[in-house]
Amino acid sequence: MRLVLLTRTKVLAAVGGVLLAAVGCGLTSGSPMVDDVEPGTVGKGRPLEGADLTVTSKEFTEQLILGAIMGIAFQAAGADVLDRTGIQGSIGAREAVKGGDADAMYEYTGTAWITYLGNSDPITDPHQQWDAVRKADAGNGLTWLPPASLNNTYALAMNESNARKYGTKTLSDVAALSKSDPKAVTVCVEGEFANRADGLPGMQKKYGMKLPAGNITQMDTGIIYTQAEKGSCTYGEVFTTDGRIKAMNLTPMADDKNFFPNYNAAPAINSKTLKKHPEIADILAPVTKKLDNKVARALNAKVDVDGQDPHEVAKDWMVAEGFVKE
Repeated sequence: MRLVLLTRTKVLAAVGGVLLAAVGCGLTSGSPMVDDVEPGTVGKGRPLEGADLTVTSKEFTEQLILGAIMGIAFQAAGADVLDRTGIQGSIGAREAVKGGDADAMYEYTGTAWITYLGNSDPITDPHQQWDAVRKADAGNGLTWLPPASLNNTYALAMNESNARKYGTKTLSDVAALSKSDPKAVTVCVEGEFANRADGLPGMQKKYGMKLPAGNITQMDTGIIYTQAEKGSCTYGEVFTTDGRIKAMNLTPMADDKNFFPNYNAAPAINSKTLKKHPEIADILAPVTKKLDNKVARALNAKVDVDGQDPHEVAKDWMVAEGFVKE
């Protein structure tokens, strides 16, 4: 099973190489999108007729799907689209859009606020978080369009058996269980999550937990899902839009005190491109509005569990929703 998400701060370690390869030397890879699609509920009148647009993304599954969704919407509206999705790391895709080597991508509000813009404290309200990023990036040549409810953030999740046994639904419930039955709360997490202020230590502080070291096991992300499914650990660190949550029947705990940052997906557009083609905003608005965690999990699972092609998954969804016609 493919690992679908990058550890959020590890991307910084590879910034130099990514920027040299993807931005400093220009983006040289890519191929035309040649989907035979027509306008459905988006792209009517083909307002992008004659436009040449380049779509990019990071390389993990969800990003590949989102990049394809964006490109297909642009094609239906009449644009010729160059596909430069799948850039390694996180910084490279953003820099490509900033610098004009690409025109648009779906990016995450929390990633921009914390990783790119250097803020240490996330903003609790999702809309306010997006608005803060939008304002901060306005001077960087990027325009952020309104976000999706899709929020690819952290969570703790448990299997069906443990969900029935312990009945926890929120992280406050988990905190209460850790006090009433300390042995019951065992967690599997990444090494980085186990030590970061916005990971396990901060979560425990926010919710009043104090897990003994023996209750915490560190492992690679992909293994966490299988161990949580088996019940080897009661709770596993997951990403809220991962397709394996649905496929493995895992139940995420609600972050009822809003500790974890918001990572809502939103179109990030090169400002010059948007000024030239303001129709982009209306084309993407209904598509973005439809993207939520349930949709993301289902689409991601088609790739990571069923082995389907991300681009075909994106197109099938766009057709099924009536956004485009084949």
